[in-house]
Amino acid sequence: MTKYKVLSTGKLERSLIEQARENNIEIDVVPFIETEAVDALEIYTEIENALMQIATVVFTSANAVEAVAAHLHDYKPGWRIYCIGNTTKKLVGKYFGMDLIAATARDANELAEKIIEDDLTEEVIFFCGDKRRDELPALLNQHDIEVNEIEVYRTKLLQNKIDKGYHGILFFSPIAVISFFKNNSINEETVLFAIGKTTAAEIKKYSVNRVVVSDETEKKFLIGKAIKFFDKNQN
Repeated sequence: MTKYKVLSTGKLERSLIEQARENNIEIDVVPFIETEAVDALEIYTEIENALMQIATVVFTSANAVEAVAAHLHDYKPGWRIYCIGNTTKKLVGKYFGMDLIAATARDANELAEKIIEDDLTEEVIFFCGDKRRDELPALLNQHDIEVNEIEVYRTKLLQNKIDKGYHGILFFSPIAVISFFKNNSINEETVLFAIGKTTAAEIKKYSVNRVVVSDETEKKFLIGKAIKFFDKNQN
């Protein structure tokens, strides 16, 4: 049987790599970004002050949840939390409690629209990274909702160069797409897999290749999408 070679631009659990291998797909993992929590007294103070407030809070990444949760110390804040994706939602539930989640969405635009529709606040605290996208704050500002951004983690682009071809490439964030295409080009036959619509839109800025988009923003669903795609297209 043909072995499909796939590149993952982000880290994967061993179980997902094994699942792919059992379905005739060999995955190479080469991360194109790395993140770290901001280590600064000013940010620590902002987080701790936010924890004391009754507030509407936004998380659009698991990295932001982890960075803020490090300051909880078993304290449960009086927050209404809006978040994106299954992974982020699960972490919010783990650290803050599922009862604090007001709504979830598949992307930033949809999440902003839910905040606007709820019409319960004139200000949100947005825990984000240094390379956060503009869609959510821009849309909220257009509807007179103030966005208090607290930058709790930073993202570094890794300058990796890929010297072989792949049948498919997995992308888990728009910033990973940007990092990948800084130093790499692809064959026209390579299929690109995106974890969501925002990531897919970023891919289309750099490539006209076929893009397959996951229905859910969680890595296991993107792996499942790749398995189904290659199984369907076997000769």
